[in-house]
Amino acid sequence: MTLKPIIKPYFNGLISSYSQVFFSDNKAYAYWLLLASFANWTSGVSGAVSVAISLGFAAWLGLDKALIRVGYYSYNALLLGLAMGLYYEFSLSFWLLLTVFSILSVFLTKGLSIFFEKYALPVLNMPFILTLWAMTLSVRSFQTVHLSERGLFKLNELYATGGMTLVNVYQWLTDITLPPLIDAYFKSLGAIYFQFSTISGIFIAVGLLLYSRIAFTLSIVGFLTGFYFFQTLNGSVSEYLYAAVGFNYILAAITLGGFYVVPSRKSYILAIISAMIIAILYAALSGIFIKLQLPVYTFPCTATILLILISLKYKPEAKGLELVPIQNYSPEKNLYKHIYRKERYKNDTFIHIHPPFFGEWYISQGHNGGITHIGDWQYAWDFVIVDENQKTYRGLGYDLTDYYCYNVPILAPADGYVVQIIDNVEDNDVGGMNLQQNWGNTIIIKHTEGLFSKISHIKQGTFKVAIGDFVYRGQWLANCGNSGRSPEPHIHFQLQTTPHVGSKTLNYPLAYFMETLAPNPKGESDVTQNSKLKTQNSNTEGGLEFHAFDIPKEKSIVTGINATSLLTQAFLLTPGTIFQWEERTVTKGKETKKILKWEVFTDAYNQTYICCAQTESYAYFVNNGTLLYFTDFVGDRQSALYLFYVGCHKILLGYYNNLIINDLLPITGIYNGVLKVIQDVVAPFYLFLKADYQSTCTSIDDVNYPREMSLHSQARVLLGKKIQKQMDFDIDVDDKGLTSFKAQEKDKIRILKRL
Repeated sequence: MTLKPIIKPYFNGLISSYSQVFFSDNKAYAYWLLLASFANWTSGVSGAVSVAISLGFAAWLGLDKALIRVGYYSYNALLLGLAMGLYYEFSLSFWLLLTVFSILSVFLTKGLSIFFEKYALPVLNMPFILTLWAMTLSVRSFQTVHLSERGLFKLNELYATGGMTLVNVYQWLTDITLPPLIDAYFKSLGAIYFQFSTISGIFIAVGLLLYSRIAFTLSIVGFLTGFYFFQTLNGSVSEYLYAAVGFNYILAAITLGGFYVVPSRKSYILAIISAMIIAILYAALSGIFIKLQLPVYTFPCTATILLILISLKYKPEAKGLELVPIQNYSPEKNLYKHIYRKERYKNDTFIHIHPPFFGEWYISQGHNGGITHIGDWQYAWDFVIVDENQKTYRGLGYDLTDYYCYNVPILAPADGYVVQIIDNVEDNDVGGMNLQQNWGNTIIIKHTEGLFSKISHIKQGTFKVAIGDFVYRGQWLANCGNSGRSPEPHIHFQLQTTPHVGSKTLNYPLAYFMETLAPNPKGESDVTQNSKLKTQNSNTEGGLEFHAFDIPKEKSIVTGINATSLLTQAFLLTPGTIFQWEERTVTKGKETKKILKWEVFTDAYNQTYICCAQTESYAYFVNNGTLLYFTDFVGDRQSALYLFYVGCHKILLGYYNNLIINDLLPITGIYNGVLKVIQDVVAPFYLFLKADYQSTCTSIDDVNYPREMSLHSQARVLLGKKIQKQMDFDIDVDDKGLTSFKAQEKDKIRILKRL
């Protein structure tokens, strides 16, 4: 048994503790901050030891391993250790106290998190603040714990350590003079890790800029706001220059401007407001805490952040200040993924409602139809079947049986319970109407609380289900008829919030459907008359358009999505599925090969993902029977799994000739050029880069009984209409599943062959 699997989680926890202070999970930035914390070596050593103690104790207690691994229980102990190492001499008593207070910080983190989680709030630095106060008050009673004299004779200490060379380096660094305001900014950054020097602050600032341009700009905004707010009120700004208290404003600005709140114009304003509140709180509390001989440290910052966050969580509307729903530990990722998800899922519904029929049906009356779909009943559809001449019947149309839709099966639009059936109304003759029993024979299905579907004008005696039955999407319910207020056979379909016949209609989209625009009497498509009918997903040859969570329009032909079994099986990807690939990489004529293994899992939140253990990468996806689409990626963006995530970002599981499926991609991760750096800086205010995606089926051996299919997809990064980056993908499937995947960007080609 090797020690690596045992040690690695704790090593990760140790490193992550440093970046957690800046709300980051970036390992490179964590190492950078680790180095910065050793500008004062005793403080750095004490901090590292405190982290190790807290990690070991959290593991001994049996706390959440995932939280241990990301430094959740140890970053407050880090701050405590840094403070103790700076102010006190090393001794046996020092190490005993450090151990006890490190353990106390773990208990406080766990205990406070239980309380704060009730209000969905973070613990922030509260465990550190409480532990620091306890430490400051308690050491006064211990005679064997002494304040450190390190730094009083700095040149002597440096000479003893490294001779005149080290002394000369130190003097050269200290001779660097900066404007007081800039110097105070860097010292404030260094003070976050108890390194009260300009050099350590510059080091941290460079790392912050590389890690996040948004966080860096927010740190400047917060610091300058606090500084000039004090100055405007004729307050003393000497504390900025000598005590370096500006870190309160820096941390609050980053926290509220880009970490817990999605970066935006308003989040920057919120950062400015929070800095002014903190400045007032600091001034108010300083006098009280001086009498208690306690440091204020980050208490004003922490209290302000918690107050603002709980206010935002319990307000009825976002109003431009939106809390981050899924934390990505980077302001840029929080912003780009929020925009991506908001646009991609803007009309998505929890319950997916599908067309209640099979095949192509024409909408003779849609929403706000002007005949009967008006007022409280405006959000409904009337469906009929038409021929190539737009006629609803064959022959003369005198008999009900002449109508194409008459006696055709009606299907359940979604899973649910049958709560109402009317089956006592006879069909009208053609042209007749029953105004007394307006809705005719009807079925109402409950899909969830507050969501019911109603289908009316059903043929008497054709119901295949009964009240109380649970029905599945696509199950045969009854047949189309001509009962009620119906001059000719058709289906009336609506969504509503109550289970009653005659209820008000609900404006609710259909999940997935194809729409073909029927020609008008002049022989041209209605799309030329109504630009609202245009969609992003279309077959330009046949006028076929794919719609997701949309409202079918009047005078269009609608059909449900017919999945192709070959694609359905290839992309089924059930948990436990294992892929063995041979990966070939060809770059400028040079070829390398390696074997990859992927496996499909489901996590505790019922999210399905593909895992590549070799690269520690995870691609999350959804297969809902209509689409296979990826939702997120975590891990190595140079890996083959990331390319698969991009190349198969959205795949329609049905074959439609030349149909192009369009989608968006998050800009983060897919493009890292100079333009991306500039975009990061201005992203909260303006987006000029975008990433898009499209996929289509390029070949099929047999439309009816396919055994082989090929798909092509493309991902692009665009500046306006100019392509900055393009990747092309080819996917091959057969009756055994996915067989090959090819990704190409310029002269670099990567090919996966299933083993």
